[in-house]
Amino acid sequence: MDNTTIIGITSFIIVILFLLFSAFLLSVKTTKKLSNQLLAGFLIITAIDISVFFYHNFIELPPALEMLRIQISAFKDPFLFLYILSVIYSDFKLKWKHLVHVIPWAINIIILLPNFFLVSKEAQIEFLSNFNLTTESYYISVIGKIIEVVYIIAEIYYLLRYRKLLLENYTSKDAFYNYRWVKQLIIFILIGQTLTFIKAIIRDSGDFDVALVNAFRIILLLFGLFFSFWLVFKALLSPKLFRGIAVDLRLSKEMAKGDNNEEKNRIERIMTYMLEYEPFLDPSLTVKSLSEKINIPHRELSVLINQELGQHFFDFVNGYRIEKAKSILKDNAKTKLTILEILYEVGFNSKSSFNTAFKKHTGQTPTAFRKSQ
Repeated sequence: MDNTTIIGITSFIIVILFLLFSAFLLSVKTTKKLSNQLLAGFLIITAIDISVFFYHNFIELPPALEMLRIQISAFKDPFLFLYILSVIYSDFKLKWKHLVHVIPWAINIIILLPNFFLVSKEAQIEFLSNFNLTTESYYISVIGKIIEVVYIIAEIYYLLRYRKLLLENYTSKDAFYNYRWVKQLIIFILIGQTLTFIKAIIRDSGDFDVALVNAFRIILLLFGLFFSFWLVFKALLSPKLFRGIAVDLRLSKEMAKGDNNEEKNRIERIMTYMLEYEPFLDPSLTVKSLSEKINIPHRELSVLINQELGQHFFDFVNGYRIEKAKSILKDNAKTKLTILEILYEVGFNSKSSFNTAFKKHTGQTPTAFRKSQ
């Protein structure tokens, strides 16, 4: 079996898998309907893009329609970017301003108008047969790469901002499921884009090796096949994965600070409340639920903890939990309590997160700390 046959079969399998998974996303009942639609859009466009390796064996598209099929790939990055925003923010909605993401595609069409869309069908066929050698193809490729980099930077920025928001507002590890999913998705996309970039460099070189280009295509398609199975695996493993944060939630440094004396009084009030009422024993404690208990607006509470105390809410609460755990580990009357029982008692919901936090605050594991006492 030669490389061309392998490429055709592999790409056909990927397209079928992407389309089936897209049908699942569009038909399944969920509160994250927009997220599913955006991800399905990304997968469908990717499937249309990949279909170039085999669809000629079944149908012959008119030149204008073939060019539109080629240029539809300009929507992949916008769909992925908007999907990531919809996963991060629970109340994300599409607005008229998001039409700005259509601009790159519109620019490509404008570039192609004079020498392709406004000429005869025979001229279009000739243009398509030498498309990779045309000036239009060069400019479209350069613009596409620049836009691709911009989207990657934007996705990484929102991912890092998302992590900071979670650390400043939540203590439960469950709140980080979305973050890990988006992080893994971006890593997969970056690997795919890197492989595509390498393949493009080899293909666009003056005297390229067809066998080497095809080998890279096979590697890229096999990666796409693995990506397909990974998506299905994630969907089956975590059907309730997608739960975002409020779209208007801001980082503490983005909020205005108030009077210093008032802030000091509020900090003392927070610390007194934490010691007296021990709200940190609740494993699902968030900055919003704590603000309701202590009667301080949650935005102001976030600023106080993150800016004045120099801690994320996640570390702030875990500090109290660890101190509580230390007092239990030191208590001779509670030596029969297991580490697992202690971590649940002080507000943690997993052994791994407890061990990590304990070692971060004390430099020892819980077991080693107990033995040292």
